Amino acid sequence: MTALYRSLAPIVALVAAALCLLLTFDVQAQQPAYTPYDIGSPTLVDLYVSPTGDDAAGDGSAAAPFRTLTAAWERIPREQPLEQTGYRIRLMPGTYTAEEAPNYWESRYGTPEHPILIQAMNGRDTVILPHVNVFDSRYLYFIDLTFAPGTDAFHCERCDHLLLRGSRFVGADPESYDAQETVKVNQSQHVFIEDSDISGAWNNAVDFVAVQHGHVITSRIHNAGDWCMYAKGGSADLLIAGNTVYDCGTGGVSAGEGTGFQYMVEPWLQYEAYDLRILDNVIHDTAGAGIGVQGGTRILIAGNILYRAGERSHMVEFVFGLRSCDGQPGDEGRERCDAYAAAGGWGDSAIADGDNAIRIPNRSVYFYNNILYNPPGYQSAYSHFTIFAPRTGEAQMNAGVPVPTRADEDLRIRGNVIWNGGADMPLGVETSPDFPAGCPPDNPACSAAQLRADNAINTVEPRLVDPEGGDYRPAPGWRFTTYAIPEFPA
Repeated sequence: MTALYRSLAPIVALVAAALCLLLTFDVQAQQPAYTPYDIGSPTLVDLYVSPTGDDAAGDGSAAAPFRTLTAAWERIPREQPLEQTGYRIRLMPGTYTAEEAPNYWESRYGTPEHPILIQAMNGRDTVILPHVNVFDSRYLYFIDLTFAPGTDAFHCERCDHLLLRGSRFVGADPESYDAQETVKVNQSQHVFIEDSDISGAWNNAVDFVAVQHGHVITSRIHNAGDWCMYAKGGSADLLIAGNTVYDCGTGGVSAGEGTGFQYMVEPWLQYEAYDLRILDNVIHDTAGAGIGVQGGTRILIAGNILYRAGERSHMVEFVFGLRSCDGQPGDEGRERCDAYAAAGGWGDSAIADGDNAIRIPNRSVYFYNNILYNPPGYQSAYSHFTIFAPRTGEAQMNAGVPVPTRADEDLRIRGNVIWNGGADMPLGVETSPDFPAGCPPDNPACSAAQLRADNAINTVEPRLVDPEGGDYRPAPGWRFTTYAIPEFPA
């Protein structure tokens, strides 16, 4: 739980049975603390690399460094767990080109006691690397580096215990279409991004597909044409907290989105996102929604600040994820679609036609105690929220997914301060013939009446320290009412 809520723990404990406890308190300018990944005190052999080194004459010592990263990487045993020692490649200041780095960083198996570190010897902003593409590697840590290839900066597939700390990842301006994803991680476990700056892609700055366990904390994620960050494809057990996310196109941060069925991994074969905690982030200047959930379950979104969000649509969305079996019959990997469906996954092997994608529901999404602030002169285009109405249809019936498929099952929206447009700004749950919506009057958890009763919607203008100057913290002494956050149902 966040630092803001930790301070209330004694009060909450006294009334734990009352899930809807109201709490009114002064918001202090606190900086929540998040626990970084613990590297420990591993056994390491240092390998030095320098732009003035020599692969032929050097031995990787500080006195006789290698010239290329490739030479140092090849000293690490391949396809075998490191049982005697780990390795730290210490990069002396300079720029390392693609010709001086491995084309494919593959199959190096560090362990907790013997990991593999790639680290700038003199700290941040002293080493520039090209694009890095990692496959099938474990306990691999990149620390204090700058990746600036002018295209996709970093990719890791089938990684286990990957750490990106104190680093800068620079793709390209979204309008150039030179970088699709700045940092992409797929089919990986225990992924940790900390205290880094990630920017520049026409699609996503951070793209997680089928990533389970880990966190993205205290980082800056920005300048992306689509969502600045999403975790989808059966991503699970992730903390996304204390980040600043901004200059995004489609949206800021999303739990779930749309995935080719064959790219998921067992046992996370139904929802797009499981057990994500999106806490205490500042998300500003997003053309679309600041936060979204697209096919998620047990998603907690709390303590975030959204500022200047949704000018072309809405501030927050709770909608369906999408699922299809990509490609054509006979394509490699496509056989997994039928196998995953037989294992209880939600999807099929139908050829995608642009309309038959499976809609993935939401269940138990809790949106608590956030500040949504569009200052005077700025407002979302259509509504505060978008919440989809239930979905039926033949494609849904044949995919194993619950029907009717709902985006609002156990959706709880409470304790939020929303300042956006005027009193006539729609909530986003008003049903019309052209756009049916979720959260109808008979929904026990979420309805128009409940939203207005349990949230301050255009009744309390937030007070932030200096948002136009980049300080989005709530002003000391500003009071507002929040709700205690309940546990998810079993």
